[in-house]
Amino acid sequence: MGKSFTLMQEVEKLTIKLYRDKLGSEKASPRMEFSETHEELIKEGEIWMKDTANSCTIVTALIVTIVFAAAITVPGGNNSDNGHPIFSKNKAFLTFGVSDGVALFSSTSSLLAFLSILTSRYAEEDFIKVLPRRLIIGLTTLFISIISMMIAFGAILYLVFGDRKPWILAPITALACVPGIQFMSSQFPLLFDMVKYTYRIGVFCKQSDRMFFF
Repeated sequence: MGKSFTLMQEVEKLTIKLYRDKLGSEKASPRMEFSETHEELIKEGEIWMKDTANSCTIVTALIVTIVFAAAITVPGGNNSDNGHPIFSKNKAFLTFGVSDGVALFSSTSSLLAFLSILTSRYAEEDFIKVLPRRLIIGLTTLFISIISMMIAFGAILYLVFGDRKPWILAPITALACVPGIQFMSSQFPLLFDMVKYTYRIGVFCKQSDRMFFF
C-alpha cells in the first residue's frame, strides 16, 4: 500500500501543477481518482496491519510480563545481613540484570509501537511513512527484547547450574540463539521491505528533475 502512494507522490512531484489539479473525464482530479481506485487496497492494508499488530502485541505483552517478573524476583535471594543479592558480585548476575532491563524497556517500547498502530486513523497518508515507521520500530524493538530476554535467562541458567562448569555455556548459547534466528528468518523479509520503501530516496531517485508534460 505504501509503495503505491510513494509512486503516486513521485509522479506528482515530476508533474507541473496545472496537470496535478486537472479534472478528468469523471470530473475528478488525479488524486481523487487515485483514492477511489485504491479504496479496496486501503481496506486490505488496514486489515493486514491490524492483524500483524495484534499478533505482535500478544507476544510483546508476554515478554513484558516475563521479564518484569524476572526483574523483581532476585535469583538466589538476598543476603540477610545487608539485603544485597547473594550473586551481586557474579558477572553472570550483572549480565542478567543489564539484559533483563534492556528486554523490559525494549518490549515496552515495542508494545507501545504496536498499540499506536491499532489506534491509528488509517488515512491514505499514514500508509506512506507513519504506519511503516511504527511497524519498523515495533519489530526492531521486539527483536531486541527477544535477544535480551534469551541472554538474561541464559545468564541465570549458567549462574544456577553452571558453577565451575564452563562447558555448559555452549549449549546455553546455542539454545538462546534459536528464538532470535527463528524471528529473523520469518520477519526479516518484511522488515527489509518496510525499510526499503519507507527510507529510500525515491522511486525515480535523482535521475531527472524534468517535469512531465502530457
